[in-house]
Amino acid sequence: MPLPTPEPGLVLSYEFLWSHEAEAGHDQGEKKRPTVVVLATKNDKGQTTVTVAPITHSEPETGSSNAIEIPPKVKEHLRLDSKRSWIVCDELNEFIWPGYDLYPVPKGRPDQFDYGFIPPALYEKVRNLILELDASAKKVTAR
Repeated sequence: MPLPTPEPGLVLSYEFLWSHEAEAGHDQGEKKRPTVVVLATKNDKGQTTVTVAPITHSEPETGSSNAIEIPPKVKEHLRLDSKRSWIVCDELNEFIWPGYDLYPVPKGRPDQFDYGFIPPALYEKVRNLILELDASAKKVTAR
């Protein structure tokens, strides 16, 4: 099966590199996980640059507003497990498509690299939170 076209809202199987892993000197993530494409653009060389947000089972810290929970029906649609999961909006990876960190999805789908799309309304919530967090970070940096 060919690779999918990276589009906002597409959920990929990707080896996500968390910031704490990068700070520890790692150049690859510790595990493959579902990630949501939040942006796909062409760079000046004509290559597609893709930005992804990770999906995790780790519940955000109390009072944190950096993640959005995935509704159970969406998890079922994507054929993910039934445990609670969140899309983390303040940890993003960017790579040139297709990149070497893409992997086939697990569970009997060896030639498929995506789980499908999250609903547009959920994608908009993710996008808006990323923009909000980015704007807040820029305000803090500017002080």
